[in-house]
Amino acid sequence: MAEKVLLVKFGEVAMRGDNQYIFINRLILAIRRNLDPVGHYYVVREPGRLIVEDRGGEMDYDTVIPRVEPIFGLVGLCPGLKLDEMSLETLKKDALAHMQEMYGDKPMTFKVNARRSNKGFEARSQQICEDVGEYILDNMPNMKVNVKTPDVVLYVEVRNRIYLYSKVIKTYGGLPYGSSGKGVSLLSGGIDSPVATWMMAKRGVEVEGVYFHSPPYTSEWAKQKVIDLAKRIADFTGSFKLYVVPFTDLQLYLLENVPHDKLTIHLKRAMMRAAEQIAVKDGAWSLITGESVGQVASQTMQGIYAINAVCNMPVLRPLAGMDKQEIIDIGTKIGTYDISIRPYEDCCTIFVAKHPQIKPRLHVIERIEKKLTDLDQHIADAVEKAEVIEL
Repeated sequence: MAEKVLLVKFGEVAMRGDNQYIFINRLILAIRRNLDPVGHYYVVREPGRLIVEDRGGEMDYDTVIPRVEPIFGLVGLCPGLKLDEMSLETLKKDALAHMQEMYGDKPMTFKVNARRSNKGFEARSQQICEDVGEYILDNMPNMKVNVKTPDVVLYVEVRNRIYLYSKVIKTYGGLPYGSSGKGVSLLSGGIDSPVATWMMAKRGVEVEGVYFHSPPYTSEWAKQKVIDLAKRIADFTGSFKLYVVPFTDLQLYLLENVPHDKLTIHLKRAMMRAAEQIAVKDGAWSLITGESVGQVASQTMQGIYAINAVCNMPVLRPLAGMDKQEIIDIGTKIGTYDISIRPYEDCCTIFVAKHPQIKPRLHVIERIEKKLTDLDQHIADAVEKAEVIEL
C-alpha cells in the first residue's frame, strides 16, 4: 500500500556547490525541530528533494504542513505518495487512486509529468506519461487530457522509490535560517521594521531585536505590540531574542541639549550606537533597519548618511527601494501588519519635531554631539539596563 509523504523542494540551496550539504543539514534540522513536538517524523534525502515520512502512522497534512511551510530555504511542499513497489502496474493503480481521492468526479483536465532518474526502472519517462495518463482516462470519465494548460499536473518521480503528487504549495524561499551570520534589528512597533527583520531572516540571517522603550511617554501596550511582532517573527525563525532598552533618560537628555529640528537624527544615531554595542556583545555582524529612502524626513539620503556615519558595522536596509504599499503587502502576507497598526506610538513618534530637518549636515551633527559630554554614559547605561526577552 502507498504511504503518504511530504515532498519538500528547496531552491537556491541546490546551487551552493560543494557547500550544499551544509545548507541542507540546516533545513533538515529546522524540519525536525518543528515536527518533533507533534510526532515521530523522519527526513529522507533525495537529490533535489527532502522527503518527510511519518514513522508513527499515517501522515496528517493539516498538522505537518503548517509547521514546515514557514521554514526559510524551502520553495514548495508537495503532499503525495511513496509507492511500495517499483513497477509500472503498481504506479498506474496508485496514480488512479490518488487522482480519485484528490479530485473525485469533478470535470477537469490533466496531464502526467514523469521524471525517471532511476534508469533501471522498466519504462522510460515518456512511456510512463502515456501509460499512466491512459489508465486514468479509462477509469475517470470526468478527466480529459490537456498538455498545455491543464487544471491538474500529476507529477511522477522515479527515484530509489517512486513518488507521485499533484499539488505544490508555494513557500517563502530564501536561505536556511542562521546560514548567513547574525544581525541585530532595530525593531519598533511600526509597519516597516518587522518586515525588514523578516526579510533578512529569509536571507539566512539570524536576527535579534532591539526595542527602545520610553515610559511614561510610551505605554506598556506599545511594548507589548513589539513583543507580539517578535513572536510573529519567531514563528518563522523558531526563536527570537528581544532587547528592551530603557530610553527615557537618554531621550530627555537629547531633548534638552540639541536643536529640536535635529532631534530625530540625534535620537537615531544614539539608537544605532546602542544597538551596535548589543550587536558586538552578541557576536553579530550587522545592524538591520526598516528605513526606506525618502519615506520620512530622517530617511532622505542626507539623513541616512548622517545616521550611518555613527556605525562601525554594516547597516542592512532591505526596504530601501520599496514604497509603503509594497511594504504593507509583505507585512500583510507574513502576518505582522495587523499587529503593527495597533494604535500605540513608539518613542521616535512621540518626540518628533513639527518641522524636522530633512537635509542634515554631518559636520554640524557631529559638532553638536561633541558638546554632549554625558551622551556616551547615557547610552552605556541604557544598554546595561536592557531587559532581555527570549521568545
